[in-house]
Amino acid sequence: MPERAQPEEARDDVEAVTRAVLTASRLLVAISARSLAAVEERVTLPQFRMLVVLSTQGATKLVTLADQLQVAPSTAMRMVDRLIAAGLADRQTNPDNRRETLLRLTDEGRSTVENVTARRRADITGIVSRLAPAQRAALVEALTAFSEAGDEPLAPEPADPGEHPLGWPAAATVPPDA
Repeated sequence: MPERAQPEEARDDVEAVTRAVLTASRLLVAISARSLAAVEERVTLPQFRMLVVLSTQGATKLVTLADQLQVAPSTAMRMVDRLIAAGLADRQTNPDNRRETLLRLTDEGRSTVENVTARRRADITGIVSRLAPAQRAALVEALTAFSEAGDEPLAPEPADPGEHPLGWPAAATVPPDA
């Protein structure tokens, strides 16, 4: 079926939405950077992404971790080694297969993820609270539609806000700006 040309106003609308999403993404990246500021001497952004995956996945094999982060296993191993040296992660033998090693967060690693996420949540809450109720409702609707269009699974609403501090399902991939 031949593709129909979009009317001029539809192309303009797509461009306007694209600009608005790009602007919002810059804001979200800035919030992410600020939330990492307190730990940036110990943890790089890619290392934090690894901590987030370990936080959501639990004990994980190196190859699975590398796949989730879309990096080579050798790169993931270097990152893990640095996190272990910093006391944020450790290795353990898989109780189901003694030939496998699993990687997991330490209590300090878990605390780091929770603290960074709490700072991020506070920044976002401050911004969202400045919106009128109708704007907040429209934002929820728009972001939900955007996430669905991008095939991103919707985050479950946790019974306890501390249960899923990142708002991601356990099997979700980690976004690049996490």
